[in-house]
Amino acid sequence: MFVQSAFDKLLLHREIVIIGDYAQLQMEIATLEKHIIRILFAKPKYFSALLPPDDASQDFAMIPVNDSMAVCFESFDDTRRLLYGEVTADSSTPEPAAPIIYFVTPTYPRREQIAEITRLGQTLMHVPYLHWIVADDTDGCNRVLNSLLKRFGIPYTHIASPMPAFYRTKKLVPRGVANRRAALAWIRNNNKKSGVLYFGDDDNTFDLKLFSEIRTTKKVSMFPVGLIGDYAVSTPVVKNGKVEGFFDSWPAKRKWPVDMAGFAVSLEYMAASPNVTMPFKAGYEEDEFLKSIGLRMQDIEPKASNCTEVLVWHTQTKNNKPPKVRISAGTLQNDKVNLGVLLKQLGAMGVSHISQSEGTVAQITKDGKSKSLLSWFS
Repeated sequence: MFVQSAFDKLLLHREIVIIGDYAQLQMEIATLEKHIIRILFAKPKYFSALLPPDDASQDFAMIPVNDSMAVCFESFDDTRRLLYGEVTADSSTPEPAAPIIYFVTPTYPRREQIAEITRLGQTLMHVPYLHWIVADDTDGCNRVLNSLLKRFGIPYTHIASPMPAFYRTKKLVPRGVANRRAALAWIRNNNKKSGVLYFGDDDNTFDLKLFSEIRTTKKVSMFPVGLIGDYAVSTPVVKNGKVEGFFDSWPAKRKWPVDMAGFAVSLEYMAASPNVTMPFKAGYEEDEFLKSIGLRMQDIEPKASNCTEVLVWHTQTKNNKPPKVRISAGTLQNDKVNLGVLLKQLGAMGVSHISQSEGTVAQITKDGKSKSLLSWFS
C-alpha cells in the first residue's frame, strides 16, 4: 500500500523520495512493470530524479540500489543512424548480430570531465553493439553529463556512485573503485550473462581495432597497454601463443600485474563466480578482481597479434583548478552578448566559476585594446 501510494505521487510529480524498509520495498517493487519509474530507499541517503520530466526516452528517473549507487538514467535504444543506417536496439534485441560489449567508464566531477567524455564518446560512436556504463563519483545525477551522453545515441546507463567518505581520506585513494563496483552491481542486478565486460577510463585512448578483438573473448582476454610505468607498457608475455608471465614495472607481488585497461572478461565466464568483487585497495584493484573471478593462466586469451600491438594507451589529462571569472550580473543577463550564456554553460560543466566580486576581471579585447564588456554593447 505504501509503495502504491508513493508511485501515485511519482506519476504526478516525477520526483519523490521513498522512505521505508529496504527489503520490503525491494520485494514489492520487483512486481511492478519494468517500464514504470522505480525508486528504492537507500539508507540514510535520499535520492530524487534530477532529469527533465518531458524526456520521452527516459525509462525511469532513478533506481537507488544501495547506499552508494543510484541509476540516474538509462536507454537501450541505439540511435546511431550513421553506424547502422537505421535505429536499432542493443541488449533489447533477442539475438544481436555480435556479443555486446559493456564498456564501463568511471568518471568524476572536474574541470576536464565533459571534454574527456566528449572525446571518448566520439570514439565509442563508431563501435556497434556496445552498451556504455558511465559511473560518476557524485552523490546526485549530473544533468550536463547525462545530456551529453544522450547526444551520442549510444545505448547507455548513467550511474551516480560516490566513493565512501572513509576512503577519501586515505593516503592512497582507491579512485574509480566505487564506480566499477556499481557497474558490476548493475550487471548482476540486470542478470547480464552474455557479452563482454571492459573497463575503459575516460582519459584513455582506444584504437577501434581493440573492440573487434575483445568482442570474441571466451573467458579473459589480455593485451598490451601503452604509456604505463617505467617500461612505458604493461603486457602479458606470450610464448607459442600462450601467456607465460607479465611485463610490468610495478609487480608489487601481484598475481596478475596488469592494467585495468589491459583485459576484457566474458560475462558468461564471470557469472560462474558468485563472489566477484573489486576491493577498495589502491594499486591492487585489477589483481583482486581477477582473483575473484577465479582466473587461471590457461584461461587467458592473448589479443593484439599475440600482444605485439598496442591498441589502448594510458593517456592522462593534466587536471587544472577551475578559474574564477569576475563578471557583472548585467553582462550575464545582457541578451546582446553571447558570453553570459556561454560562461553559465561552462560553469555548469565545472570548467570555470563565475563571480561578481572576485576572480579574473572579464574584459573584451579589440585591436589590442581592452575594455569592460558592457561598454562594447551599450
